[in-house]
Order: sequence, then structure tokens, then C-alpha cells
Amino acid sequence: MNTLKLTGTLSIGIKAPIIKEGDDLAAIVTQSVLEASESAGFKIEDGDVIGVTEAVVARAQGNYATVEQLAKDVRSKFPGGEAAVLFPVLSRNRFAIMLKGIAMGLDKVYLVLSYPDDEVGNRIITWEQIDEAGIDPYRDVMTEAEFRKAFGQETKHLWTGVDYIEYYKSLSDKIEVVFANRPRAALQFTKHMLTADIHTRGRTKKTLKEAGAETVYGLDDLLSAPVDGSGFNPDYGILGANKATEDRIKLFPKDCGVFVNDVQKRMKDKTGKHVEVMVYGDGAFKDPVAGIWELADPVVSPGYTDGLLGTPNELKLKYLADNEFKDLKGEELQKALRKSIKNKSDLSGKMESQGTTPRRYVDLIGSLCDLTSGSGDKGTPIILIKNYFDNYATE
Repeated sequence: MNTLKLTGTLSIGIKAPIIKEGDDLAAIVTQSVLEASESAGFKIEDGDVIGVTEAVVARAQGNYATVEQLAKDVRSKFPGGEAAVLFPVLSRNRFAIMLKGIAMGLDKVYLVLSYPDDEVGNRIITWEQIDEAGIDPYRDVMTEAEFRKAFGQETKHLWTGVDYIEYYKSLSDKIEVVFANRPRAALQFTKHMLTADIHTRGRTKKTLKEAGAETVYGLDDLLSAPVDGSGFNPDYGILGANKATEDRIKLFPKDCGVFVNDVQKRMKDKTGKHVEVMVYGDGAFKDPVAGIWELADPVVSPGYTDGLLGTPNELKLKYLADNEFKDLKGEELQKALRKSIKNKSDLSGKMESQGTTPRRYVDLIGSLCDLTSGSGDKGTPIILIKNYFDNYATE
């Protein structure tokens, strides 16, 4: 007699050695998962998902660049020596190290900050302050002096306590800060543009080109090929990069498809089980208190095995229990729900699926991995997800 599984999705952090440049990461991941399995007493099963944080993938690849190498690439793309840098995120770990290299490669930087917050929700002022000042954020362009006059001399980030205006200016005396939310506003300062936004970069570039900008590049165009032997990323450039040291950048990993397929094969060879594997970065979720959307990477996952393609096709159990099966109870209700699950087809547009999450598997699972591993000292750069594709009827 078949028995139903009584557990659903499990997310397990796997500790691993500290990864260094040149390490055989696929071997380390495989060994770490198998050792954790033996130590904790769980089995590797078909359909398990192994997530590996992008940070250790890039580190093992040695995908680094110096700010001097970045500066050389910037200079080659802006030979006139000036550019407006539009809409960066406010971050000491992310954009600051990039800005340092960008400023080294230019003679003049017009740093255009969006307001009241950046693309992912980091606030320098509040909407209430904008209302009180009578500012129209969709039209008004302000110099730093005008911004300070309208909103005061202190504009510290709510959570970090950093005044990012002062912090970014401290990186180079070539930087002039202005405030605007429309890309076209930058054209009053220069015809040469470097877009620093992440998820809206395509539209920003298109708008600037149509408005008459002479030069338009994005962060995704910088270090998209090696410069003097540097690391690079052909798909994302320096998007997704982080500060490694005061003069060195760790780029988003490349060739992730090769890596995940290697781990999948090694796990099959060792266990006989078919697992899925992904590289994950920032999870795609928004903090309800800070209002910060965590996805500062260009994608949640830069590489994953084929079994993670697609989106969930799920019934909403509480909808069925309250509607179609509202007169059933106990075991009769459970049997009816399980039968519906086993017989479900494509649920797109049907009421039975209302309220389920129409997001890609890689974004959902990658977010779960990111929340499990954290960003501090947990020491679990590998995550094992079990039972993710199970449902209420799984035996």
C-alpha cells in the first residue's frame, strides 16, 4: 500500500570549505553534499535541487578585475573623457567600487541619482519630503545645492546610516551629483551616457539614443571582454559585480551552464540520482519594512540545468476546499483534492489556480536558496532543496 509523504519542501544549508581561485568547485560541491547527506542522515533523491551561490562560482573561476582595468575599458568607450552615469544603486558593496574605476577612466562624471530612491528601493529621502517641498520628481532636475536646499543637509540612508551623496563624491573630485528621474535630463550636461540601472537598462538606453545621445553604454558593456588579462562577463559586464578589495572587483560568474551540468553529472555518477543544479545570486523578494527589493543582480540565476525551466502549474487547494468541494470533509475531502491534483492539466487562466505564483522555477528556488544561505557568516554557500516538486498527492 502506497503511503503519502508527510513532509513538503526542505531547504538545507550545506557547509563547505572556503573556496579559492582555481579550486575544482564541481568536485567540492559534490563532496560537500554527499558528506552532509551521510552526516545528517538524509538521502539524495531524484528531483533534489542543488543551489550554489554565484560568489563562490566567480571566486573559483578567478573572475576578477582591478579598478585600473575597468578604468581602461571606460576610457576606450568614452575617449572624450566625460559621461553622465545614470541611475546607479546606492551601495558600498556594489556600485561604489565600480564608480571608483569609472571615475579613474574619465575627466568628468555627472552622476545622475534617481530620487526619492534608487531602482531597488534604497531611499535617500521620503515621498513625504517630496510632497512637503512641492517637488515634481517626474519633471524636476536638481543640482546637489538645490537638492540640499529642498531636503536638508543630511540625507542618510534609513538602514545603513550612510549619506550616499557624500560617499560617492568622496571617491573622486571629478564627480558632480545631480538628481533626475528622466533619462533625457542628462542630455543638458553631456551627450555621452553610461547607464547604471539594472533591470530598466534596456529602456533607458533606448530612450537616450532616441533623444540624441551620441554615446550610450551600460554597465553590461563594461568588461564584457577581457582587458589586460582581466576577468569579464560577456552577458552582463560588471552588472552583478561586488567589491572584493579596495581596488579589485569580483564579477558575476560566467560559463555557469558548463558548471551546473558538470555537478549534475558528478552527482549522477556518485549516487545514480538525477538532481537539478543552479547557480543563484540575489533572491527576488522585497523587504516589507525597508521597502528594498533585493534583486541587485541582473538575474536570480545565471545558470541552471534544463529541469528547472518553466513555471509552476498548481491548483489552489483552499479555493477547491471552499468552492468545488465545500460540502466534503475529512478523508473524503483529502481524496477529492488529491484526485484533482493527479488529474490536473494546464491551469493557465483557470479559477482553480488563482492566487498561485506565476513565477519561474529558477526565480522561486533561487530566492529560497538566497534566504537560506544568507549573506553573512552562515558558511553555507551550497543549498540542497528537497521535495520542491512534490505536492499534496505525492506518495
